Amino acid sequence: MSATHQLRCTTCGARIAGDAVRSDFRCPDCNGLYEVIYPWSQGWSAEKTASAEVRLPNPGGMRHLWQERKTSTMPVDQSGVWRFRELLPIVRDVERVVTLREGNTPLYEMPRSAELAGVDWLLAKHQGMNPTGSFKDTGMTAALSVAVERGFQWVACASTGNTSAAMAAYAARAGLRCIVFIPEGKIAWGKLSQSMDYGALTVQLKTDFDGCLKLLTKLVQQFPIYLLNSVNPYRLEGQKTPAMEIVEQMEWQVPEHLVVPGGNLGNSSALGKGFLEMKHLGLIQRVPKISVIQAQGANPLYRWFGDENREMKPVKAETRATAIRIGNPASWRKASRVIEETGGWCEQVNEQEIALAKAEIGAEGVGCEPASAVTLAGLKKLVAAGRVTREERVVLVLTGHTLKDPQYTIDYHKGELLTAAEIASETEAERASHAALRKPPLVLEADEAVVLRALEERMAKANAAETQATPGTSK
Repeated sequence: MSATHQLRCTTCGARIAGDAVRSDFRCPDCNGLYEVIYPWSQGWSAEKTASAEVRLPNPGGMRHLWQERKTSTMPVDQSGVWRFRELLPIVRDVERVVTLREGNTPLYEMPRSAELAGVDWLLAKHQGMNPTGSFKDTGMTAALSVAVERGFQWVACASTGNTSAAMAAYAARAGLRCIVFIPEGKIAWGKLSQSMDYGALTVQLKTDFDGCLKLLTKLVQQFPIYLLNSVNPYRLEGQKTPAMEIVEQMEWQVPEHLVVPGGNLGNSSALGKGFLEMKHLGLIQRVPKISVIQAQGANPLYRWFGDENREMKPVKAETRATAIRIGNPASWRKASRVIEETGGWCEQVNEQEIALAKAEIGAEGVGCEPASAVTLAGLKKLVAAGRVTREERVVLVLTGHTLKDPQYTIDYHKGELLTAAEIASETEAERASHAALRKPPLVLEADEAVVLRALEERMAKANAAETQATPGTSK
């Protein structure tokens, strides 16, 4: 087996060499998914672990090395994934990895969202600031680099949008051909346009995401095509690196809570793996509680936690948050294990709560795609339930850029997003919040007096609202 890593089934524990994995990345014995393990991982044999630990730099040395690489001009060092390459030795020649300088994304302070959620200290790790606008880039640089090293010419994925955009960009960079399978009419066109622009062969299927993935899984067993969905364990190796970035940006302090959107559930699994590995290596002393938030219309993991028989039952996914419109998530076992090991929770939020949270995040000048906003909406519920206390430090993981789904934002601000039934179910406070946040465009005659009068009215209303919010303030 490889001296640098192996693959271990997360269901039955069977271990294989990385290049011995089946094309569908499933265990032949139990159909489980694999995870990547290293000589220093828990579960590697005692003799190998002992010798590997001698060769590894100490935690302080690794921290210093990773910080030093930030000043390097080498592409592999400028990547926020490969900068941490000691913790993902999955390719033999790191100088040949496929990178678009992904990672190194900002960690924003969110004071207004913190107040709305009922906590004193809230940060947002914005993975939407990656090259193609989503967290998928961190996983794609890792898995596609493995594909290149193993000699594949074709790569493929099933996608609700973000995976296809990332795969197409990295495949184009590497000179590979790629195929994207998308559910017809059920993705944001901004994401699909990216795949087209990067040269992907795009195939729309008359099914949902789960149907696309099922068909693709059969195809890769018949053709030499490398599968790049999150069932590929190398994807998760790249996607674990934001965990390192977060604690590095917090001066190696660990937040009490990390809140992550839940779709196919690979990202929460990856981040949990990253934190747990850092603790095992002595880089941090504890791990945050990791909570996963799902849309109410695509909530199979939430239902699994509430099922006394613990039986995973796929659902017909329906939500406007297209990035998490997945009813049969591939990585649910990994994600549930991370939630349980870290002491987190799984929560669900409805469409009205998602829309409100997205507008609130946007009002801070940050912005995100709808699926990312489930984190703030879910945090409010966790605080209300006493699962997160006011003084605890919380990090929201925003997975996609606000421009990923501009039509959602436009419809919201024009008051055309929610149905009459959804609006009728809102509380008076929620309606007031929506009214304050919506900013539809003014349509006016091109007349100076008309424009000045309209602006004066808007300014007066804005000043009155600000005075009401902060009584005693002179204007």
